[in-house]
Amino acid sequence: MYRLKRHFVLIFLIALPWVTNAQGNLPYADDRPIHFGFFLGLNTMDFGIDLSRIPQDDGNVYLAEVSSLMPGFTAGIISDLRLNRYFNLRFSPSINFSERKLTYRIEGDNSGNITKQNLLSIPLMLPLHIKYSAERIHNFRPYVLAGGGVYLEFGRDKERDILLKPFDYYVEFGTGCDIYFPFFKFAPELKFAIGFNNMLTPIPQRDPGGYDSKYSNALSKLTTKMLTLSFNFE
Repeated sequence: MYRLKRHFVLIFLIALPWVTNAQGNLPYADDRPIHFGFFLGLNTMDFGIDLSRIPQDDGNVYLAEVSSLMPGFTAGIISDLRLNRYFNLRFSPSINFSERKLTYRIEGDNSGNITKQNLLSIPLMLPLHIKYSAERIHNFRPYVLAGGGVYLEFGRDKERDILLKPFDYYVEFGTGCDIYFPFFKFAPELKFAIGFNNMLTPIPQRDPGGYDSKYSNALSKLTTKMLTLSFNFE
């Protein structure tokens, strides 16, 4: 009987790693009521543009568009509250560095003459999301999330021809997949944010300076759009 027990224990110890692997890595990671993490990523920012079509400079009407989307950098932290098996509440503030380029041309001028304005943005974004996760399949668990937050712009330069307002509020939605490793969770995540505030500061609300007012006067509204690809570590 003693030898039988010894053989049983030996077989159990040999099989234990295989059983653990069959259950997947970090089998109880999603049962924690609260956990934290961080993320790094890339972003690209865009504008929704409404033109004023106000005649300027001897009746010229200036047209504007975002000529190119510049890659930027994102870094943030994650605070996650488990609500139940499928839903989590997440607060994930981030600091972002990005740039947008506006191209101006005169309506009816086909000579190809354009003027460019570079707008640097350094927004602090404070979003609150609801995350819905599907059933886990071994070491993978896809999810979707949605929410919104506030946007604080720290890249304002009062000497620029276009001055952005310091505050915005937005909705955001995205998708990702939790990948379970032996010591942490990794998740590639793609999010899209849409701002609601008109971020253009009108000329009458600005202090006098050396800027050229025609670039702001050509616009009636600028709204923020942002696409972020992040890599989460939890």
